[in-house]
Amino acid sequence: MSSAKKTISFGIPCYNSAEYMDKCILSILEGSDYADDVQIVIVDDGSTKDETPAKADEWQARYPNNIKAVHQENGGHGVAVMKAVANADGVYFKNIDSDDWADADALKALLAQLRRFIEIDEKVDLVLTNYVYEHVEDNTRNIVDYRKVLPVGRVFAWAEMGHFKVSQYLLMHALTYRTETLRSANLRMPPHTFYVDNIYAYVPFPKCHSLYYLDVDLYRYYIGREDQSVNEKVLTSRVDHYWRVARIMMQAYHVYDDIDCVQLRGYMMNYFTIIMAICSVFSKMSDREDAMDELQKLWDELKAYDARMYRRAKHGVIGLATNLPGKLGEKITIGGYKIAQKVVKFN
Repeated sequence: MSSAKKTISFGIPCYNSAEYMDKCILSILEGSDYADDVQIVIVDDGSTKDETPAKADEWQARYPNNIKAVHQENGGHGVAVMKAVANADGVYFKNIDSDDWADADALKALLAQLRRFIEIDEKVDLVLTNYVYEHVEDNTRNIVDYRKVLPVGRVFAWAEMGHFKVSQYLLMHALTYRTETLRSANLRMPPHTFYVDNIYAYVPFPKCHSLYYLDVDLYRYYIGREDQSVNEKVLTSRVDHYWRVARIMMQAYHVYDDIDCVQLRGYMMNYFTIIMAICSVFSKMSDREDAMDELQKLWDELKAYDARMYRRAKHGVIGLATNLPGKLGEKITIGGYKIAQKVVKFN
């Protein structure tokens, strides 16, 4: 690994992903023209069922200046992402999951912009780009962009952002953090937990004071595999993972007291409300006998932790719609979720 500081490090968490990790890695190498200042940190998250560990080492041996292979005991997605952050030599950091890939032209545009920031010594904490859901089952695409919400092509602060639709939140796929800023957030990712990308796209935000929106479709997000964590059956069976994530997000901030910027406060409260709504919907859909008791416990904890956050999450429009009482209420909630899913196409 050359000692020169890299412009960007891409973290690629890999768990038994030998089948598709090459496409992801190549998309970054080719898209960046194998540039010296681009680093890929492949984190083998305790893979045992395929060639992932060997492949990671082969990639490092082939491109020692660009690729670092890191092996760890299986800790789950969030732990693997943070391992990549810890090993990153780039001024900026972006996570790309091993079954997704980067668009070449968009990547070139991002690199040009980041190099410019470094050259003029402009410290931008968070760079935002678009992402594309590539739907396998019907071969369609759904592009999520922020043109109507964020100033395009200039540095700005949270106070300048508009109102986000439910379908266009700033998910992990959209984020390129300044590595220093991300590290300063001291993210604690729970091991063996899915959906931790919500923590990654929430907790560091108040640390980000300067932002830049580059209007390119960089991240290609592959959706529709049976075993994916966003598959509805899988999601329902892991509702306890969402409870865990909601608790961490809840306890990260007293949103109304800790977040000075009104726009950021509103955004974070809305995002947290959606996470609580997901907990409510999937608890209702779950086969677990204790699901509704556990959900009630979560709401009680929120009420005790912060009454104002509780009121906003539980008694706002989304909270009311996803917590209708009785069996009929449950049916209406689940029906509403199914309609929303078709409209937004989020899994």
